[in-house]
Amino acid sequence: AAAVLAEVIKAFGAPENAQRMEEARDNACNDMGKMLQFLLPVATQIQQDVIKAYGFSSDGEGVLKFARLIKSYESQDPEIATMSGKLKAMFLPPMTLPPHGTGTSGVAAS
Repeated sequence: AAAVLAEVIKAFGAPENAQRMEEARDNACNDMGKMLQFLLPVATQIQQDVIKAYGFSSDGEGVLKFARLIKSYESQDPEIATMSGKLKAMFLPPMTLPPHGTGTSGVAAS
């Protein structure tokens, strides 16, 4: 799993893929809806191109199965957890919490 994950990360670094991701990011303009529309399909395609050589189907389902496999190893293998975080950072925008109004402590009332 670690070897496949490393290869996927390497594929994102390939010049043509990096350019495709950059164009998709520019089109998305940090809009979450547009990220899903432009960036996610490109990221999925890049992953599909790598993982199909390892027996995963070359469709969205193959990518989901790969993601679930990696998730299952994250808690057992710190190297996989680190690489998984690196991979997610390549195509998921950093999550920023929306600003809260005054008077909310962020703790749900019981």
